[in-house]
Amino acid sequence: MKSGINRREFLGLAAGATAGAVFPQVVTAAGISGRDIRLGVIGTGNRGQYLTRVMLGHRGIQVPAVCDIVPEKAKHTADFVSKALGKPVETYTKGPEDYLRMLQRDDLDAVLVTTPMQLHAANSVAAMKAGKHVLSEVSAAATLDECWDLIRTVEQTGKTYMMAENCCYYRQVMMVLNMVEQGLFGELTYAECAYVHDCRFLSFNPDGSLTWRGKLHTNFIGNLYPTHAIGPVARWMGINRTDRFKTITAMSSPPRGHAVHAEQKFGKGHAATKNKWIAGDATNALIQTDKGALIEIRYDTSSSRAYNSTTHYLLQGTKAAYLDDGARIYIEGKSTPHKWEPRKKYEQEYDHPLWKKWGKDAEGAGHGGADYFTTRLFLEALRTGGKSPVDVYDAVAWSSIMPLSAASIRAGGQPQEFPDFKKNAKDG
Repeated sequence: MKSGINRREFLGLAAGATAGAVFPQVVTAAGISGRDIRLGVIGTGNRGQYLTRVMLGHRGIQVPAVCDIVPEKAKHTADFVSKALGKPVETYTKGPEDYLRMLQRDDLDAVLVTTPMQLHAANSVAAMKAGKHVLSEVSAAATLDECWDLIRTVEQTGKTYMMAENCCYYRQVMMVLNMVEQGLFGELTYAECAYVHDCRFLSFNPDGSLTWRGKLHTNFIGNLYPTHAIGPVARWMGINRTDRFKTITAMSSPPRGHAVHAEQKFGKGHAATKNKWIAGDATNALIQTDKGALIEIRYDTSSSRAYNSTTHYLLQGTKAAYLDDGARIYIEGKSTPHKWEPRKKYEQEYDHPLWKKWGKDAEGAGHGGADYFTTRLFLEALRTGGKSPVDVYDAVAWSSIMPLSAASIRAGGQPQEFPDFKKNAKDG
């Protein structure tokens, strides 16, 4: 299906975009069919504005209302949405709880949650209880209590919840998934994944006060941002489908990087140098699955480093291996014995069907086109009444690495059990 406005137009917010285009009638009565999907936005910072623009690139979308604690951000978003769709957009800017007032509207089917990470669970739960479907940015939750609250709410309300983990939809990640599903890797035994990205500059506002990212590092320990790393690996390994996470063991280095950065940026004696950083610069953890597979997961956004890629993936099976760094692959019986091959050799043969179908439409969207897929698939689920592509059980399993890694660190590296989130939530 073609976007209502082309990618160059919606990213540039050009005038003249098609407005109010009705999405064609689709199958199940449980879905939203025969009319536009009406979307509200909670959080209109940089990420919220960008994903709203991506949403405008899909046909059959209306955005009646947006909310943010910063009126200027909400107004900017409302202005470009109104320009694109030709309809007024109401803003909700009367403080941190004003999104609850927006959720009382009866002309919203769903909300996009793009607030600071610490608020995702509370925003999502409130939205579903108000009768709205939810597409939430990552991570889904910061505590185990929030994980269980999300599950209970989804089960009680029946609303569609999706976590917008875009790394799962990288073209190369989905190619490997296709190869795994076709049996080329054999039994999967080991994986490595990491989110390693010098993000210290994102922890401070221009005056030295802390952003939500900075507050994470002064209030939490452990792997503070696990889903970009673990999402693709969990999909490859069939987590919540044919296997599940069983235990996690974690250790962390001392917190040094943010303090060094603050002094360099703001000078000795500045208030920004007085923060007490508690999250270690590097957190490494080992996860064992029920079937015995081993996953190494690393997190480091505090260390000085050159930029290459924010993520790292390695997958090992009994018949093949994949290494994302250098884009290399080895397939027993296909590759020259003991010689890596370039991933490109297999891209055409094993390109994932979704990328074959929508790859051209995804061009220009963020994260190598992956943001196109998270938004498109969420809307498809709403229109058909189908299953969420990254459902609440995936979201909490991946997000729970944050509190469980913290618990392991506090216990001197002792293993921590993952809850069985697919049990009835009242048992949690």
